[in-house]
Amino acid sequence: MTSTPASVDPHALSEQLDSGKNVRVIDVRTPGEFDTVHIPGAYNVPLDLLREHRDEFLAHFDESVVLVCRSGQRATDAEGTLREAGLLNVHILEGGMNAWQAAGLNVNRGAERWDLERQVRLVAGSIVLGSVLGSVAAPKLKWLAAGIGGGLSFAALSNTCAMGMLLSKLPYNRGRSCDPETIVAELVAAKTSQTEGK
Repeated sequence: MTSTPASVDPHALSEQLDSGKNVRVIDVRTPGEFDTVHIPGAYNVPLDLLREHRDEFLAHFDESVVLVCRSGQRATDAEGTLREAGLLNVHILEGGMNAWQAAGLNVNRGAERWDLERQVRLVAGSIVLGSVLGSVAAPKLKWLAAGIGGGLSFAALSNTCAMGMLLSKLPYNRGRSCDPETIVAELVAAKTSQTEGK
């Protein structure tokens, strides 16, 4: 039986953070997206890294965890991964960063980069347009456009995106170094400073 993921409203999360409640904000977007804009105090643990090193991170998620992405889908995937491993104190930020920013809440901004969804639309659209135009000279190119259309339809139906996963691995989306050891060290340091502050 699948349960509906627990979620938290952006204003409620902002109040929890302002009041000093023991909550850990984990942003599962790419480092490039995170560097562009993120919630102050959030930790960047990209979804693919979270899946690969889930057990390493679980040992440091003993407080309430709120997962954040652009609109909620990657956070929902991450929530399933963590619940499957036994973490029950996990929530999803309703509407993701889109809702957080729309509510006018505080953010840290860096260099502007395109979010992953926009990159997928550009690449898919360019391939389809190029193959349709190219099919004038090489008629078989129309099948490339059909393949991309089929892939996008499958992505919508399965709520996954192979092109997005591939694009997330490009240097543009990697941004700063984002490895499990560094993230775990940041989590441990934050926990130590919280303990010492009490």
